[in-house]
Formats: sequence, structure tokens, C-alpha cells
Amino acid sequence: MKKILLYPLLLSALSSIGQEPIVTTCWIQNTTDLGFAGELTNVQAVNYSDNYVYILTEDMPSWIPSGYDWPSNPWFPTAMGYQFKITKNPIPNVGPVTNTGNGHIGIWKNGCSIYNPKDAKSFQTELTWYQNAWFWEHLLGETFDPCLGHPNGSGEYHTHVSPACLYDITDSTHASPLIGYAFDGYPIYGAYSYSNPLDTTSSLIRMKSGYRLRNITDRSVLPNGTVLDPSLYGPAIDPTATALDPGDQSPVGAPLGAYMEDYEYILGLGDLDEHNGRFCKTREYPNGTYAYFTTIVWVNDIYGYNLKPVFPFVLGTSYYGDVNGSDGNTGPNSGFVVISEPVTPYIPPLIDNSGIGENEENIFMDIFPNPTAGQLNFKLNGADFQKEYPGTIYNHKGQIVDEGIVLAGKTYSYDASKLSNGSYFFKIVTDKQTYTFKFNVAK
Repeated sequence: MKKILLYPLLLSALSSIGQEPIVTTCWIQNTTDLGFAGELTNVQAVNYSDNYVYILTEDMPSWIPSGYDWPSNPWFPTAMGYQFKITKNPIPNVGPVTNTGNGHIGIWKNGCSIYNPKDAKSFQTELTWYQNAWFWEHLLGETFDPCLGHPNGSGEYHTHVSPACLYDITDSTHASPLIGYAFDGYPIYGAYSYSNPLDTTSSLIRMKSGYRLRNITDRSVLPNGTVLDPSLYGPAIDPTATALDPGDQSPVGAPLGAYMEDYEYILGLGDLDEHNGRFCKTREYPNGTYAYFTTIVWVNDIYGYNLKPVFPFVLGTSYYGDVNGSDGNTGPNSGFVVISEPVTPYIPPLIDNSGIGENEENIFMDIFPNPTAGQLNFKLNGADFQKEYPGTIYNHKGQIVDEGIVLAGKTYSYDASKLSNGSYFFKIVTDKQTYTFKFNVAK
């Protein structure tokens, strides 16, 4: 049976369309469509008060293909039933630095959890050299899906890096959209913004992180200059090492970049501060706001040469703004905020047939036969027949195996006999969002 979250009809009269700030209206809401494991996807409800916005989500992005099996990962996403609380009035932190902790540190606009760069493990559990999730869980462990997310042992799906399927990371001709919020209430944008942060007519550039790999030959000194006791030294720097010590399962050596402390922040090196953000004007904040940016660069790694996330990926190791622990967003057992004040539900505006407003896309793809041993046929439906859409085929490791242009309404034949057995993903990028469709090759 199709699971539908129903609102009382009275609620439609309570929406204050056009009156609420973007932090209330940006969320991708869904109360009918089911995704992975038959669960509701994206955000189920948005409620707001004078000072806060409450986001109800199962943490199940619509980009997860139904039935997907994460490589090298024994875990699967489960519906989390989260409710987060985002302040409408963020303020800079003027006290001691608030580091981003393990677990969710913000949410993408589709309700998906954002994690910091760590993978929650440290060398020999000494809490001194923290593992970089991008290296250990993706480049080495291969546990990320094509959208660069994965579930943990608690069933919480999350990304540590720029989400590959939430916006078009290759679009350098437009300022990247707002894609989420950190738990200090400041917005997060994609990788492209204006060269002059206070001039939205200036040229576009890809935001450059101020972090770089340190010039070190061993792991005996922290980025802040602290000289460590030998008992707290990190593993040897070895560009080729991936082996583990059988005794304690700690690496005996690791390439530079495998640990968070392998990086240092250099003021003025990039466009962003140590939190991976800056004060700037955007389309949503014409008067200016502090904003975080995802950082990506052209990288050649085991997955080929392409735009890839680069440290610190989303937020730096600390928040720019004030984070109120009593909000219930962070820390152990967090994410289950109870609303204890009068709120109003935000209902997205209904779209009529006059062409006014921005209609939600209803794009789907016919793929047959699926699975296939040779010829694969596909047809994109529901999209604008006058437009060309970039299409990319990825394997389960996120490697690009083919790409081209797709026209809606046209049936294409693709020779899949050249592909190895396994699962593949067809990504279509539209003006509004990215869609991912799965097919299997079985010879």
C-alpha cells in the first residue's frame, strides 16, 4: 500500500506564502512519493514560529535508487523520523570555538544529514589524528554511492562531502543554489559564486578552500604547532600504504591527506575562511549573509579525472555561528526535537495550469530490458521536449563509464555488452534537480 502523510485540510489556509524567509521555504517537501525501502523521501513537514523553523524528515533522499546495495558496506538506510530546529536569526560565535562533532552538523534541503569530514575513527584511538572520511570510506573503502552518501551502523544516511546529486556541480555558468543549512543557522551553497562577494554582477568563480596539505615528513606535530609526545605520533607518511597492523587494526602508514591533521588553513590562500565560508550577497540574501560553500576541484584519483570534493568539503572543523546545544540538533541521541511553542505549517504554493510559478518536475525514465545482457533501451519522460539534458552513466564505484546528451521523448539504444556485470546508474541533470535511475547488467 502506498504510504501517504496526510495533513488536515485546514492547514492549507495557514500557509504564509511569500511572507517567510528562505530558511522556511527552501525545503524539498514530499508527503506521497516513496523511495528506498518503501519510505517517504525528502522532507515531510516544515513548521515555523517567529524565531525557528522545524524540519521533519525521514532522512531518505529521493536520489537513492530503490533496492540499491552499498558496495563494501553492510548497512542500509532506515527511516529516522528526525525533526531538526533551525534558527531564523543566526549570530556569529564570539565565544570559544565550537567544533563540528560526530554525527549530523546540518541538513541538505532534501532533509539528508550532513556530517563533518571525519569518519569517527582516530589513529590507535588516541583522539589525536582523525581519519578523513573521504579517503578511508570512499577512496579506500569504496562505501559511498554515486551521490557520495552512505548509511552508518545506525541506519542514518549522510554525506561528508558536496552532494553529487542535489545540484549540478559542473554548472559554472550560474551561481550555485542554496543547498542546505548548518545547525548554526547559516546557509550552505554549492561550489560557484561571485568573484566579488558583495557584487552579484561580478564574474563567477569556483570557491577555493583556504586549506592545503602540510609540508611534513612525519606526523609528530599538529597544525597549530603542538609538538606531540612520541606516544601520540601518527602513522608514517607512506603514499602507497593501505595495510593495517593485525594487532590493533591501525594503519602502519598512510598517504598525506588520510588524516584531518594533515591539512592546515592558510589565511588568504583561498576564497573562504577556516570555517569554509565567507560573508557575501546571494540571490536569496541580497543584503548579505555569512554562508558556507562546498569545495570541489578537478582531481585524478582511482575513479578517474573529474570534479571531486576537496577538504574540508562543506564546513571546516568548526562552526562560524553560535550553536545552541539545547536546540536538540547535535550530540548523542539528537535530531528528535519536540515542538514546544505555537507554530504554523509551511505548505508549498499550489501550482495552477496557467504556467505561472515553477511547476514541480515529474520526470521518469523507461529502461528496458532491465537487467540486460546486451542492448539497453531508454526513454526520458516528463521533461521539456525542446531541451537537451546532460546524461551520465556511472558504475557502482561512482566512475563515469559513458556520457552524452539526452532528448526527452526519444527512445535510445545503448550497447551495454561492453559493461561488466553489476549495477549502473543513469544520471540526468535538469534545471531544477538531478535524477538517478538504476539498471543492471547480467550476462
